Amino acid sequence: MGKVVFAINMTADGYCSHTDMAPDDAVLWYFTRHLRDMSLIIFGRTTYQLMVPYWPDIAKNPSESEADKAFARAFEALDKVVFSTTLKHVEGNNTRIVRANVAEEVLALKQQPGKDISVGSLSIASQLSARGMIDEYSFVVHSVLAGKGPRLFDTVKQPDRLGLDFLGSENFPHGVVALHYKKHA
Repeated sequence: MGKVVFAINMTADGYCSHTDMAPDDAVLWYFTRHLRDMSLIIFGRTTYQLMVPYWPDIAKNPSESEADKAFARAFEALDKVVFSTTLKHVEGNNTRIVRANVAEEVLALKQQPGKDISVGSLSIASQLSARGMIDEYSFVVHSVLAGKGPRLFDTVKQPDRLGLDFLGSENFPHGVVALHYKKHA
């Protein structure tokens, strides 16, 4: 596959809790475009259980907004890998549980043909970034100060300073900004 790409919503003070931000249609379209460039999305158990069955249910609901339905359809179309030692089963025939080492599995996945790999979990992203395995980062910064919640690298310490090269930005309504970086070569 191609690159390993991590995209996340975060508050202006650096927290990544899904409860403190409400992405509008413009942000949902941004993430829909992101997913359409992917072959696969990887999760930890907690984030997977936040996303499923929520987004599959949205995909089936004709009363949802076009942005919600487009994101849900893009999400549903992707193959999914869930890293978990406790999860017993997953929904969907394009989803599988992996109990192996995250870094080893991602290296193996990168050897397969396909588009990019999206990292959809803060804990998995922290582990991969600490090993230098994320190629691109997209931080979608919302105009909210949460003061609490999970942060990148809360569970895994980044061993060294990681230089990033700026690739671009996109502005959305309500002061939301997407910042796109690649790992410094």
